[in-house]
Amino acid sequence: MTALDLSGSTILVTGVTGQVATPMAIALSQTATVIGAARFSSLSKRDELEAAGVRCVTIDLEAGDVEAIPADIDYVLNFAVAKTNDWDRDLDANAGGVLSLMEKVAGASAFVHCSSTAVYKPMGHHVFREEGPYGDNHGVWDFLRTYSMSKIATETSVRWAAKRFDLPTTIARLSVPYGDNGGWPAIHLEMMLNGSRIPVHTDDPSIYHPIHEDDIVAMVPGLLGAASVRATTVNWGGTDPVSVEEWCSYLGDLTGLSVEFERTDATIDSVMVDLTRLHDLVGTTAVPWREGMRRMVAARHPELLV
Repeated sequence: MTALDLSGSTILVTGVTGQVATPMAIALSQTATVIGAARFSSLSKRDELEAAGVRCVTIDLEAGDVEAIPADIDYVLNFAVAKTNDWDRDLDANAGGVLSLMEKVAGASAFVHCSSTAVYKPMGHHVFREEGPYGDNHGVWDFLRTYSMSKIATETSVRWAAKRFDLPTTIARLSVPYGDNGGWPAIHLEMMLNGSRIPVHTDDPSIYHPIHEDDIVAMVPGLLGAASVRATTVNWGGTDPVSVEEWCSYLGDLTGLSVEFERTDATIDSVMVDLTRLHDLVGTTAVPWREGMRRMVAARHPELLV
């Protein structure tokens, strides 16, 4: 396990306006120079990041426009993802855009690409190792119909570019990120607030590996340290497998809100993953899921805590 010391380094974070990347970039900027890259359709978001110490530059991966990225980058964290549901646009931005990005930063010491456990084929309660198999996990959700396949295509581009540009790379397949800045459990909390039923798969319970944003930040140095030219691929999630039913019921206990589930085939199946490689390379997560969920509620709806 080799975690890099990032103090004083220059780190590029792409997709910096996203749920996961925003708190990560802000946290890293306390000890490193962080360049946050995105399209910045929201100027207020850019102002927020710059006020927190992140230097922002505008890029457009769909167009292959990465000229604003400075030349002296030490490490790259690619959290950019296009989810327009237009197949051509999303494949161009994700699988094509990462090639432009990796060519631009080919001189960096290490590159981490944030992928997703959505690349795995729906197989009930199968526990997936990094070898696969691949499948259209999120295709059942019409609003994310391009997501899984774009992630698979982008991983292929990343592996090719790592060898082509001799760029040490880690592909980290993220499970369910959550924290003060949101996430799937936060969406469930909002659904409980408005009385909506929570979809869970008929092959219940619906189990994943939620990981708190603090653990995501803490694991970045280790993921960078694990990078290799023959890209290292690793599942990335919280140590404990937890079901949607379990975390929603706990959110109900914390808030006094009632929770109703709707069993359906029109939602994603469980995605349980083998975390042996993550633990060997990076270590285990530190934030227990109940503590993390309580902190999430306290940050987003403190008035609800019982």
